[in-house]
Amino acid sequence: MNDMKSVAIIGAGITGLTAAFYLKRQGVPVTVYEAGGRVGGVIQTLRQDGFLAEFGPNTILETSPKIAQLVRDAGLESRKLATDPSADARYVVRYGRPIEMPGKPLGFFTTPLFTARAKLAVLREPFIKPRRDGVEESIAQFVVRRFNRELLDHAIDALVAGIYAGDPHKLSLPHAFPKLKALEDNYGSMIKGQIFGARDRKKSGEVAKDRAAKFSFDEGLQVLPDTLAAPLGASLKLNTPATKLTPTGNGWRVTFSEGRVPRVPNSEPQDGDSRSSSLRYMEAEHSAVIYCGTAYQLAELEIEGGAGSPLPASAGVADTAAHLRARATTAFSEISYPPVASVVLGFRREDVAHSCQGFGMLIPKIEGFKILGTIFSSALFPNRAPAGYLNLTSYVGGARYPELASLPPEKLVELVLADLRVLLGVTGQPVFVHTAFWPRAIPQYNVGYGQYRELLTDIESKSPGLFFAGHYRDGVSLGDSIVSGVNIAERVGKTF
Repeated sequence: MNDMKSVAIIGAGITGLTAAFYLKRQGVPVTVYEAGGRVGGVIQTLRQDGFLAEFGPNTILETSPKIAQLVRDAGLESRKLATDPSADARYVVRYGRPIEMPGKPLGFFTTPLFTARAKLAVLREPFIKPRRDGVEESIAQFVVRRFNRELLDHAIDALVAGIYAGDPHKLSLPHAFPKLKALEDNYGSMIKGQIFGARDRKKSGEVAKDRAAKFSFDEGLQVLPDTLAAPLGASLKLNTPATKLTPTGNGWRVTFSEGRVPRVPNSEPQDGDSRSSSLRYMEAEHSAVIYCGTAYQLAELEIEGGAGSPLPASAGVADTAAHLRARATTAFSEISYPPVASVVLGFRREDVAHSCQGFGMLIPKIEGFKILGTIFSSALFPNRAPAGYLNLTSYVGGARYPELASLPPEKLVELVLADLRVLLGVTGQPVFVHTAFWPRAIPQYNVGYGQYRELLTDIESKSPGLFFAGHYRDGVSLGDSIVSGVNIAERVGKTF
């Protein structure tokens, strides 16, 4: 082992880069291993023909003071852009058209989005007895139990599509929406929790996602990972996938490959495409390893035991490393990552009837459209489109229609255009087109997801110096991933 203690970080997405940034600030040397040819993971931005296209997410939710602190520490405050205050409106599609969601609680009772029966269900909710039997519910079961089916079909389904691109009948309430579960557990009611829990939320500094400020940067979200990666220099190793972790007497040995043939981000290997013809395997020793990749890549990562292993050798945990490796390989490969396609279209302002002044629209499945939702990107931030044009970002696929995400780009554009013509009154052809395909987009925290989190904790407890962080463990939003990176850096830093 080298005299200098070092930390290996596997994955140069936002979690890994945040962890590396803060560990370096603590004086801890790091090496970041990234299998792909670029940093940022799902964060990727394109500036072309006066339009700015985000391949994946469009904003960061400032749900924690740690997120604002990272922006300050990275020296990016001057480049940070808050969303336009006039673009606060959010729309949900009902009756085949986007209807603005009420901005204030009392507005719920006058909105045409919901029937009198749904409004009565909200008034009745504080008197519904909380569930205390410990049974894990899906978000759909929870909403129907505490409200009614209409709110599930016409509101929560759309919300779930916007956050997870997921299925509310499969997503776990305590794992996918832990704060909703906490409201019932702590206050006996969602409505009571919103009212009486305000003081506790203020003390913690945490902000609910639906009320959190949203922001980006002058040249898109890619500014953040590029800025965090810049100081890493040679300690950032692109096109260098880690393939095996081996415990040593005082740390971990990372086996990795170099010389990998880079491929276009988000593309699938083509027939006859050999990715390993020029691979060269090498090893490096570190005092700790932080895994910040994806769950399905973790399933492929070999974690060995053997002589000198720091894993416990007491009776009952014999061959712990091999046992955990076998469980991890089978378990983490089961986590669903449905495919999602992003379609960015630019239009002349006069070719779109809707004002598109707002955050965007979400679309419940029951409405029968193919897109999951659309973000009004040019309304959120300046310079997302030339003057007199609109920039609209739509998403296709997810758990709702996974087969649609992999359509050829021209078919995706046709599909999105067909829906936008009905929903927003689009009459012309797009003057700008950009599509991106994510074969495995967002981990689904489905019912039973606790077994994966428990397994991660179990592996960590039996593997000193091995840590896990990222969207498969700590929340799927960019804000969650940033906080995960900050927290893991604090944990690991305390060991040095």
